[in-house]
Amino acid sequence: MPASYLSRKSLASELDMSESTVDEMVSRGVLPRPIRLSNGCVRWCWESVKMSLASLDPQGNHAAPIDAYTQGARDAAKFAQERRRGAS
Repeated sequence: MPASYLSRKSLASELDMSESTVDEMVSRGVLPRPIRLSNGCVRWCWESVKMSLASLDPQGNHAAPIDAYTQGARDAAKFAQERRRGAS
């Protein structure tokens, strides 16, 4: 189980992605913004990250209408997946 609050490097490692991908996913709204604990100390709450990722449905099936934020997150996840496929 990861620490409750993760650095950018630790979060990237836990999610098996690069730190720049973490930044991209934050800017697209797929991952939550980090919390600034002090100057030079930025951390992500693992529970918030888990909740954000759990809200994404990998099959694209949703029982309720999708709001713009969720649609953007799904599009970002799909874009990242397609980009990874193209790099293979």
